[in-house]
Parts: sequence; C-alpha cells; structure tokens
Amino acid sequence: MLDSRLPLALDGGGLEWPESGTIAVFAPSVDADLAGIPKDRAEIIQDHFPANAAWAERGFRVNVLSEGRYGAAVVCLPRSKLEARAMIAKACALSDGVVVIDGQKTDGIESILKAMKARVTVHGPVTKTHGKLFWIDPPAADCFADWEAGPALTEGGFWTAPGVFSADGVDLASALLADALPQKMGKQVCDLGAGWGFLSAHVLTREGVEAVHLVEAGHLALECAKRNVTDKRAQFHWADGTDWEPEHKMDTIVMNPPFHVGRAAEPQIGQAFVASAARLLAPQGHLWMVANRHLPYEAELKTRFAQVEEIGGDARFKLFHASRPLRKRR
Repeated sequence: MLDSRLPLALDGGGLEWPESGTIAVFAPSVDADLAGIPKDRAEIIQDHFPANAAWAERGFRVNVLSEGRYGAAVVCLPRSKLEARAMIAKACALSDGVVVIDGQKTDGIESILKAMKARVTVHGPVTKTHGKLFWIDPPAADCFADWEAGPALTEGGFWTAPGVFSADGVDLASALLADALPQKMGKQVCDLGAGWGFLSAHVLTREGVEAVHLVEAGHLALECAKRNVTDKRAQFHWADGTDWEPEHKMDTIVMNPPFHVGRAAEPQIGQAFVASAARLLAPQGHLWMVANRHLPYEAELKTRFAQVEEIGGDARFKLFHASRPLRKRR
C-alpha cells in the first residue's frame, strides 16, 4: 500500500517533495495514513462523498474537483484503467512538480508503468506489499492529454464516464428492475444510489410522480445523471445513501445498491441501504430493489419491513418488493 511504499521512496529512495506548494493526493483509500506527506500541505482530491467526509473529519483539506496549480501530486490508482489514465493526465496537467503513481498489481500498476515508460523518464519503482510506486519529473502539461476522459455519450444515448458504475452501458440488473416497476409509484420517489440516472429516467415515465430524488455518493456519476435526467421534477443530491436526510418521507424508493468498495463483496453496504430505505419511507411506503442473487438481503428486509416478497429475477439477479417499513427492530 501507499503507506508502506511512499516512506521508502522518501527515505533514501530518491523521491523529494518541492520546498513549497500544495501536494494533491488523488483518491487515496480512506484507511491510508499518508505517511510522508505533510498534512498542512496535502489536499485530498476525492469524488466519493463518504470518503470525502471521512478525510475532512481527519482534518485534511478536501476538494471534489482539482483546481489551480499544485507543487506535486500523488495518484492512487483506481480499479478502472480508463479512470486511472484520466487521473494521471489531470495530475500531470496541474502539477508543477513531481507526480507520484502508486498502485497494487491487481489495479494494473504494471501496465500503467509500462505505458508511462514509453513516454517519459520514470524514477523507481519501489516494490512492496504486492504493488509498486514510481514517480516522474514535471512533464509537459499535454504529455498525457490523450489519456484525459470525462462524461461521454454511450451508444445507448446515455452520458457516463470512466470509473462510474456501469460506464459502458445499461446495467443488466437495473434494466431488470426498471421493467418490473409499477405504473403508479406515488408522488415522492427516491432513487437511492442513483448512479448516472437510468432508473430515475424510468420512474419519471410513471403516472403521478411529482419529484424524483437522485441520491448518489459519486460526484462524477451525479454530473452524468444531470445530463441524462433533464426533467424539472428531478432533484439531485450528492450524499451517502446510508445517512441522507430529506425534508419529508418518500412514497417509494427504488435501488440497485452497491455491494463493494474494493474487489471483495461487502453485503453490509447493501444491508445499510435497506435500513436507510426503511427509515426514509412513509408508513405505507414501498421499496423496489434488485440485487445479485448470492447476496444475503432477505433477513435485513424482513427485519425492516412488515411485508417482503421476491417478485422475480433471473439466474444472476433477484427482485424484491417490500412495504410498510418498521420503525423499530423486532
């Protein structure tokens, strides 16, 4: 991890920070301690709302979108290759000093290292804990301009972006849920974990809907949603779906909840979304949900709702309809 490799690079490995200037740290994991980066000079560039809030609580400056110039930059590789390249391009364009790249083998650090060596001089790498860290001197601002990527139209006519869930097109589970939604869904509807807005676009075709609240933790995903869902009834909330607080209760919630932060499945995230849905709904409210078939959500649904039924699905996904949220756990 960055915590183990960066100190080695700074302590006799040849890496040095410039004497002044802010050090931009792109998308570090929330459990990183950033050993070797002066806290008073660090600025966390983080798109994800819960991670952004966690870094702020630890006393770091945080920014959703990198702005201005930086004295140096550190890029923590994400899982998406296109997102990683776009992040590196941005760091190189905005940094007046050294740009550090760190990542695990499972995140594609080897291919990134090879691609960057073909263009610029690379220092290092420092290899430890199944990953590598290397750095480059300040490159020309446009050296990696062809790696830049932002929101773009897919063949299906939706705006998505690298790193956003289901960036290549419509998610099959969401499509399954969209087909199962009833014609009447009430006046106030929430799309919890809305992504780039596919389910919300379908909800807005239903009779009697007065407002759809798109709640999404990813800032870039929400920016894509604003391009995809242009109906004036749509309201956009950059927030954590597990603790968002609306002004009033919802009649209906639809969701295809996330279930991982890293590579391993973490069903407790989806379970937290189920608990949040029960909290957000009116006494006679309804939840419509899709999930991977292997994930254990049935017990949490039955704990949080008086009525729960599986309404279909296929070999990979299961659909649920739950109603009458319980205010107290059984």
